[in-house]
Amino acid sequence: MARVDQVILRSLNSSVPMVSSVSNYIIDAGGKRLRPALMLLVCGALGCQHPQRCNMAAVVEFIHTATLLHDDVVDDSALRRGRATANAAFGNPASVLVGDFLYSRAFQMMVGAQDMRIMQVLADATNVIAEGEVMQLMNMHNAALDEDGYVQVIRSKTAKLFEASARVGAILAQADASIEAACAEYGQALGTAYQIVDDILDYAGDSTVMGKSLGDDLREGKATLPLIAAMQRGNARQSELVRTAIENGDVGQLHAVLEIVKATGALEVARMAAQKEAQRAIHATRLLPPGTHTECLTQLACELLSRDH
Repeated sequence: MARVDQVILRSLNSSVPMVSSVSNYIIDAGGKRLRPALMLLVCGALGCQHPQRCNMAAVVEFIHTATLLHDDVVDDSALRRGRATANAAFGNPASVLVGDFLYSRAFQMMVGAQDMRIMQVLADATNVIAEGEVMQLMNMHNAALDEDGYVQVIRSKTAKLFEASARVGAILAQADASIEAACAEYGQALGTAYQIVDDILDYAGDSTVMGKSLGDDLREGKATLPLIAAMQRGNARQSELVRTAIENGDVGQLHAVLEIVKATGALEVARMAAQKEAQRAIHATRLLPPGTHTECLTQLACELLSRDH
């Protein structure tokens, strides 16, 4: 991971000062580096020492960071990782354009692998992520969104890059088709569980620990799994209050919504859904060679369920 960070810093060089300033601002904010770590763990599990593995790990982090820059503009977010978002600090135009720079730099770096399969996987993933973001935009303030529609959105906008990261690790290792498929399934399941937990934390987390405000999803009118389950399990009055809050993006009703989410057991429903995905990820590791890296992949899926940020 230290080598990946070196690649990231080296690849952010630009003759345009604003590009370097915004890029470094969001990269320096930290983050979990979960997607590049996933790729390196898969490489390690498969005994891969490919010279391009750290470069490709940096590529997926650049793609992820570009989506964050664009997301914060779309969502009008002001806080991420405990400090002002790039759009709040530098303005929306700079955030959008530097996001474009990171996407294009990622594609420049992909060429270095000289592997058309890797380029295809990452290009397809980038396209699916964009589609997922548009699907989410179309579903803003849509209280009629059901669980299947919700899962479709998060598997596109979030889980797809996890899936691609794990699959690229397997491709670098020249794994056979069954191993590659298992790695991809692990990534998709892990990414799905990650996003469900993220959505749970928006109603059950600690804003000081998370580094962002509670209720952001409600303000943006996102019908996430805790709210979908609350509407399904609540009485008529409770369901109507949650529905109206989603449709209006009414954070003034946040306290009442939190009470309903807790009272209806909606958080437990969402936690069970995340646990089911984590178990699917763990099951996929059974095809991987035993060893420390595979154990880490299993542990990652387990500990993901108890994260607080």
